[in-house]
Amino acid sequence: MADRSRGFMRDEFVTYAYILLYIALSSGQIFFNKWVLSSKEINFPYPLGLTLLHMIFSSVLCFLLTRVLKVVKVEEGMTLEIYVTSVIPIGAMFAMTLWLGNTAYLYISVAFAQMLKAIMPVAVFILGVAAGLEIMSCRMLLIMSIISFGVLVASYGELNINWIGVVYQMGGVVGEALRLIFMEILVKRKGIKLNPISLMYYVSPCSAICLFVPWIFLEKTKMDGNGPWNFHVVVLTLNSLCTFALNLSVFLVISHTSALTIRVAGVVKDWVVVLVSALLFADTKLTVINLCGYAIAIAGVAAYNNHKLKKEASRVTSETPGDAEAIPLVSQANTER
Repeated sequence: MADRSRGFMRDEFVTYAYILLYIALSSGQIFFNKWVLSSKEINFPYPLGLTLLHMIFSSVLCFLLTRVLKVVKVEEGMTLEIYVTSVIPIGAMFAMTLWLGNTAYLYISVAFAQMLKAIMPVAVFILGVAAGLEIMSCRMLLIMSIISFGVLVASYGELNINWIGVVYQMGGVVGEALRLIFMEILVKRKGIKLNPISLMYYVSPCSAICLFVPWIFLEKTKMDGNGPWNFHVVVLTLNSLCTFALNLSVFLVISHTSALTIRVAGVVKDWVVVLVSALLFADTKLTVINLCGYAIAIAGVAAYNNHKLKKEASRVTSETPGDAEAIPLVSQANTER
């Protein structure tokens, strides 16, 4: 009995450790990206270049883990037709999301960017209805209205609003919503279920190519114009490693808990980012209106998550436990922003 009790306590400790690791890595990566892009010491104001570096680093590490060291097994079932019709669009939207989201940090504060991201469920739902994946209902309309109202209130309370940054951030939101829609299609209609490592194995190279083309035309000339490339290799490598570790932490949390836990942890992370950024960055000035609006939006997001989880639970009851776990895994891979 004592051994069973100790085993239970040990499992609980490991679970909480993984949750804290996810929250720390997720919020820390946002701060890390902001610092790299805006710091005069690092002098790397190239969001395209930074995101491209992340994708190249992820591609190499995923290849080493799956094909060389064989620590993680790549999920089977991928075909050329599925790769062309699903993975490439997902990779393109992933690239767009990270590129635009990181660019927004050059114009708006981390806290305000996080508040604008709360509109994500609205974008996902609207696009889901258009794609035939969601059904319009009075309840969902109310939830979307609450989220939208909260984001509007938070935006109204922003003291130093920069509309260029808002456009970039909203573009990133649309890109992420499209990525999630393509993921839903990949899972529902094509039956492919991937854990984050397998997903990044397939998606990262495609995203890197999608980022490389605009980088050549938009940032390479700027980087060349500043003289010989002299980058902080250690800092940029550590930044890329943290991005990869973040995706791995999502896998660990879900494999030891559930989709509900990762979503609750995500809400906690959002508040941590908003509040801590006010202490770390001089461009973050929170107001009461900011926080009230964000609280309203988060309440709507919580209602949306609860609604989605009930739908997922009813959908997977007829599936095996292993299959049921795979569905939420794919929707959580992008958490570095």
